[in-house]
Amino acid sequence: IRSRAIKAAREWFDSNGFMEVEAPTFVGAAVEGGATLFGLEYFGKKAYLTQSSQFYLEALIYAFENVYTIQPSFRAEKSRTRRHLTEFWHVEAEMAWCDLDGVMDVVEGLVYHMAEKVAEDCQEELEILGRRFEPPPKPFPRISYDEAVEIARRKGVNIEWGDDFGTEAERAVSTEFDAPVFVHRYPKQAKAFYHMPDPERPEVVLCVDLLAPEGIGEIVGGGQRIHEEDLLLRRIREEGLNPKDYSWYVDLRRYGSVPHGGFGLGLERTVRWFAGLPHVRDAIPFPRTVTRLFP
Repeated sequence: IRSRAIKAAREWFDSNGFMEVEAPTFVGAAVEGGATLFGLEYFGKKAYLTQSSQFYLEALIYAFENVYTIQPSFRAEKSRTRRHLTEFWHVEAEMAWCDLDGVMDVVEGLVYHMAEKVAEDCQEELEILGRRFEPPPKPFPRISYDEAVEIARRKGVNIEWGDDFGTEAERAVSTEFDAPVFVHRYPKQAKAFYHMPDPERPEVVLCVDLLAPEGIGEIVGGGQRIHEEDLLLRRIREEGLNPKDYSWYVDLRRYGSVPHGGFGLGLERTVRWFAGLPHVRDAIPFPRTVTRLFP
């Protein structure tokens, strides 16, 4: 099931004009947040294992326009849940001339194709697991963060406007729908600095999460990126980060950029949904968690 999902992802990208590229594992600064980095010494300098290939994919859109990669990412999150790994396989893509709606269109096409091929080609494996799985109906629902908060509160989740969604809130929202649901326009303080603020509502950003049904929760995160140098620098400073750590990333905007967007899909979480697995660790042969480093 895992192998077919990866193959299906590549099929979809390749047939839709994306170029497969590679990005480094050693990086010099955080993408998703400094508290979740695995640090190491790199020839007398501080380096980290990558949390995401996003910044490098953004650099490559200027040569290839639409790019993707499938490779590991690392998160030093001390999370003991059924959906967290410290090392996971990340399906990531960035697209030039793409806004938030375009990102959701691409994600929907990719996830549907992956689900369709797994349902078609893995019936024997799904039967062994006792799983009845069919591709979800399209189009996937699209709701705002505000609407998602109301659903979570109605189901008894204690959440304040401005909070990012935790496991409980994601489960409450995802069980409201029979298909994956897009939740878009989160508050600025809940998401990373590189998301484009909504011009019509600057307290929220043009980002989106895709929550899988059956209580699985988030399997994709993405959005429209900031393509203006001054705005990007302002957001970096607002988050208390050092602009020097992101100098090359800012330079991508210095002499002109284009509107663009992208996303990252967690492969193990997606396979967990396809296969109906009780824990994300069952979706990879040698899982790495807070308590597991062997074998």
